[in-house]
Amino acid sequence: MPTNGTPKRKPRRAPELALTVQYGFRSAQLPSRARLREWARAALRRNAAVTLRLIGAREARALNRRFRRRDYATNVLTFAYPGQRPLAGDIAICAPVAAREARACGISRDAHYAHLVVHGMLHLQGYDHEIERAARHMERLETRILAKLGYADPYAHATRKHGRQSP
Repeated sequence: MPTNGTPKRKPRRAPELALTVQYGFRSAQLPSRARLREWARAALRRNAAVTLRLIGAREARALNRRFRRRDYATNVLTFAYPGQRPLAGDIAICAPVAAREARACGISRDAHYAHLVVHGMLHLQGYDHEIERAARHMERLETRILAKLGYADPYAHATRKHGRQSP
């Protein structure tokens, strides 16, 4: 029995994620592959092949110096490979910097790692925070994704030039 003549839409399939996790840093405090996959999948908007590597400060500094010309270890670096189908890229998270930032902010290790993974995944998909308006959009999206995962707004108490702090 037809209802109103409008065709039913097929439910949209969840994007597929081919995730490789590499532990380039040894610590008992690192998140499990399952947690990293959960966080990456939460931020995924389209099919992707991603390598997520947890690294030490020396490797993070070398990558940041080589690719961004900044001579310090940073918390997360994202490398997207344009023109690839599906979307492809690498995310490197510096474990010592992530741990230090979590302690300094008084948040759990998992909350901060979740934020860094979501942040990196959004960068892979073209989101950026170099321009004020784009930064606000990316931060709102990060906050929504993290809330669905059960984590608080990572920008609630932070400061930066436009009132927020980026990973």
